[in-house]
Amino acid sequence: MPFKGGREIYRLYSDTITSIIPNIFFCLYPNHRCLNFMTEQRDDFDPKAYNPEFERHFLAPKYWGTWLGVVLSLPLAILPLRAQQWLAKTIAKKLAKSHKGPAHRARVNFELCFPEKTFAEREALIEKTLYTAALFFFRFSLLSLRSPKWLQQRCQIRGLDILQQHIDNNENVILMVPHSWAIDIPAILLASMGMPVSAMAKKQKNEVADWLMHRQRVQYGGRVYERSGGIKPFLKSIRDGYIGYYLPDQDHGPEHSVFVDFFATRKATLPGLGKIAKLSRAKVLPMFASMNTEDGSFDIEILPAFELDQGEEQDARTCNQAIEYFVESKPEQYMWVLQLLHSQEDRNNYYHLFKQRYTTDWQVDK
Repeated sequence: MPFKGGREIYRLYSDTITSIIPNIFFCLYPNHRCLNFMTEQRDDFDPKAYNPEFERHFLAPKYWGTWLGVVLSLPLAILPLRAQQWLAKTIAKKLAKSHKGPAHRARVNFELCFPEKTFAEREALIEKTLYTAALFFFRFSLLSLRSPKWLQQRCQIRGLDILQQHIDNNENVILMVPHSWAIDIPAILLASMGMPVSAMAKKQKNEVADWLMHRQRVQYGGRVYERSGGIKPFLKSIRDGYIGYYLPDQDHGPEHSVFVDFFATRKATLPGLGKIAKLSRAKVLPMFASMNTEDGSFDIEILPAFELDQGEEQDARTCNQAIEYFVESKPEQYMWVLQLLHSQEDRNNYYHLFKQRYTTDWQVDK
């Protein structure tokens, strides 16, 4: 939406500045008493959860690049949507022509999953995927710069009544959430609505980025458990009433997976969700979050609970079918840039094998 004169510019920037100050202060001094008037924070502390704190060495020169990125992300976040769209489109066009990195991984994933599409169709889908990613990252900082009300007004949730009914019935719930670009949105939104989630995550190598990401994820409540600490604390949190947040589609290697159908190929898929649901006495509801690239809003869809008691392979296939349902109509919303298909039954690494293929047999325009 274009600017409507000086008043609109002043309102946009003044609103953002007034929200930046308390958020930065909250990050640096989360327990300071002067913050009591700003927000009512849930007491979600669990000593077994992942609770990183700000450290002085975060200001060391090795992290200056990260802090610079944070500073630059703020003005990018408050740009008009049309300016963000133009920048995202420019970046996506450039990245989509790359023979390595995210574009290459997406290219391999698309060929294996959608062989019926022409090469040109898959190349167009790569650009659309990277455009969605860039636009989302431009707007991601708004989750901390804006209020809970702002987020709630920009989210459309289909199936919230399904989730609410389980909660009203005092039933434990696990949300099965595929890796879309907007994957963090539902967790933050639900916490802002008084329904905090509990998730497992891997600690990032960059400590500053890890700390900032954690602060944003739990700004309205909830818990995050470090994956290396085991699954028991996560299970207990679900039994204690937190909504479980389960990511089903990362490749954790063949030793931890079963190979089942995924679109037109087969994927190493974690088989344990049925067991997790049983141990936590929870219902499993598939959920998918996407961003509307036309207006910057978010769409969240929650499906009815499905049963996971048919054995590991069938349960894994059931999870993949849910992902296929969500992704088929909006493939650009999914994180195809991940090495989703790194583990193969034939032990081949297609991300390596296909490198030469795309620079010789299928020349990509530069």
